[in-house]
Amino acid sequence: MKEIQSTAIIGMGALGLLYGNQIVSRLGSSGLRFIADRKRIQKYHSMEFTVNGEHRTFPMEDCETVTPADFVIVAVKYNALPEALSTMKNCVGPDTTIISVMNGISSEQMIGERYGREKVLYSIAQGMDAMKFGSSLTYTQAGELRVGALSPEQNNRLEAMTAFFDRAGIAYTVEDDILHRLWGKFMLNVGVNQTCMAYETTYSGTLVPGEAHDTMIGAMREVIRLAHAEHVNLTEQDLDSYIDLLKTLSPDGMPSMRQDSLSHRPSEVEMFSGTVREMAKKHGLATPVNDRLYKRIREMESQYT
Repeated sequence: MKEIQSTAIIGMGALGLLYGNQIVSRLGSSGLRFIADRKRIQKYHSMEFTVNGEHRTFPMEDCETVTPADFVIVAVKYNALPEALSTMKNCVGPDTTIISVMNGISSEQMIGERYGREKVLYSIAQGMDAMKFGSSLTYTQAGELRVGALSPEQNNRLEAMTAFFDRAGIAYTVEDDILHRLWGKFMLNVGVNQTCMAYETTYSGTLVPGEAHDTMIGAMREVIRLAHAEHVNLTEQDLDSYIDLLKTLSPDGMPSMRQDSLSHRPSEVEMFSGTVREMAKKHGLATPVNDRLYKRIREMESQYT
């Protein structure tokens, strides 16, 4: 694969801005563009973006006139993925490499079905405490990407992408078993994201003894059982390591679902407990904790949607 020179980012949420800011800060703006439709670009142009209090401007381009990029980062919420797949259609050429920094375990498959599985590398964004309200992004931990390929035929793409990350100053670790890591992050998100929203709390509120903590752990253990049914060897040690990771984040920080609730936006509950419940049915597994979280979050959403 040739060296990555041009990058397109789909989505100007917390992670889109986080990685866009890192790329522009290290490599300049000539090789980066945020892709959106004309109406959304007009909205973005009227906004003052800040990252940790400092003003930032980012290059943007109409999705109808954009040309293929070497590298595409999909950084939207689960509910927006179908639209994003259409938005990025002109960004993808035969040699384009794509990653998703979304939560969950299904976005890579959806992107691969649309644009070719050989183009899609697997990626998990973890360890960051980025929060975005309006056009303001704040974070104390930039975290890292865990990346990997599903087949040896993708190794050249993986090498080109990690070389780009080195140049852009984006922290990453290459995983030998990326599916295990994907399910581990999914387990954490199912626990902490939903618990923070359902109990209207921050990261610290899930770590102290009590009902919220017990709910988070219970939801994560249901994912472990589901992973075993799907032939992925998640363990209690994996759970403990992700709780240790959670302890490194800002105590007053909060995951995206809690931010969605505060902003009265639809949450990603279908990607978390919705997915757990649907997959568990296939294996005859009970998911009482995720059932309870799903019901509570849907009730909360019904109050403002």
